[in-house]
Amino acid sequence: MDWGNVTAEDLFDALREVDWSSPPRPLTEFFSRFTVPRSYTKWNSRLKCNLYYYRTNYFLMIIFILGLGFLRRPLAIVAAFLTALSIAFLNDSFAVTFNEKVTRTVRQFSPHLAAKMRPPITPVIRGRPSAKRSIHICGRPRWMFVSIFAIGSCVLWFTSCNLLTVLWAIVIGFLATVLHASFRTPNLKARLNTFREEFRAVWRNYSEL
Repeated sequence: MDWGNVTAEDLFDALREVDWSSPPRPLTEFFSRFTVPRSYTKWNSRLKCNLYYYRTNYFLMIIFILGLGFLRRPLAIVAAFLTALSIAFLNDSFAVTFNEKVTRTVRQFSPHLAAKMRPPITPVIRGRPSAKRSIHICGRPRWMFVSIFAIGSCVLWFTSCNLLTVLWAIVIGFLATVLHASFRTPNLKARLNTFREEFRAVWRNYSEL
């Protein structure tokens, strides 16, 4: 896969749709080999490849840096958790898995309430859905939960600590991510993983025809 031809929008869509439930890569692999890219094209391709392959590691690293900066502020740690949850809900796989687990848990105590948490049925015309099925969580559109957790985290950030400290922690987290993705040499496993995801995307588009 030529990551140099992948746009930022394509990368964002791939990160939104890909499964995030897989465990992070081992630290021995994450900090294995670093080299300087030989050209801008090589750097651009390596950056996108590593962002996609080590996505879970980078996500946990940013949350860890945020939590590390606010060990003495419990509300700030809660705010970091809500921020991570609101971002995670943007991923289709995480949102669907979260909804299924919550619905399954509620069904054990109240089947009637669990039935109300089901997403609305998409109309089917000639054996195919009339529109792309939107993601719902607990029977409500996903954007409602993203907005609620995002607003709640912002309120906690403002009340628990200085906003400038939060911004510095976020900048350090993203800077560490970009530096690692720029100098970490993609291994064979990363390349094979990208080919596998590319095949899945092609097969998904083919099945929708």
